[in-house]
Amino acid sequence: MADTARTTHHDIVGRDQYPIVGRDRDQYGLQYRDQYGRGGDYSKSRQIAKAATAVTAGGSLLVLSSLTLVGTVIALTVATPLLVIFSPILVPALITVALIVTGFLSSGGFGIAAITVFSWMYKYATGEHPQGSDRLDSARMKLGSKAQDLKDRASYYGQQQHTGEHDRDRTRGTQHTT
Repeated sequence: MADTARTTHHDIVGRDQYPIVGRDRDQYGLQYRDQYGRGGDYSKSRQIAKAATAVTAGGSLLVLSSLTLVGTVIALTVATPLLVIFSPILVPALITVALIVTGFLSSGGFGIAAITVFSWMYKYATGEHPQGSDRLDSARMKLGSKAQDLKDRASYYGQQQHTGEHDRDRTRGTQHTT
């Protein structure tokens, strides 16, 4: 059996055919030459600028977060004794305010829902076809047909029961008057 060399895609197509571009180039630290012939120094200065920007942004956000933490701790230190002293007054007051706000918001929500429903019903009654009216008509027709079927069945079984009583009475020899 003869040894056959297996050729791969990289053997046929050189690696240079697919250059690494964009962030992959920066990630692997590869140097390149742009259309103006600028090479290695340009990419290093770009990396330095990126790093300086990242350090500046990250540092300023870190300072802001630490200032926020310090402010929160100071505010809690000052407010805690006041909250403890006034808690018999503040807790019921906060509960009352929360209930009042919840009541007004739910009342407003229910009012808006009612206005929307009345508007939809008005449009439906005046012959306009608001959204969902076709499903309502379909459900009404299905319900009507089922009610008619139920009525017909009851009538049929009622007649069958009534004629069954007359047949039994005739076989017994007694008359049943209704």
